[in-house]
Amino acid sequence: MGAIERNGFRFVPEYSVSHQNGAIHVYNNKNRFIEEIKFEFSGDFPELDQIEDLVDQYCNKREI
Repeated sequence: MGAIERNGFRFVPEYSVSHQNGAIHVYNNKNRFIEEIKFEFSGDFPELDQIEDLVDQYCNKREI
């Protein structure tokens, strides 16, 4: 699962199958870390739709 680019921001998902949780690291256009979006999932890996929904919610909330 690779990074997602939106309006000059980069969202990099990372996850742990054994702990069933993950985070999306948010970077600005200067590659500076902004914040971390934590999430939980079930199964072997998070669904791409779940990651995209979290990114969409983040962008909408911050009007990105």
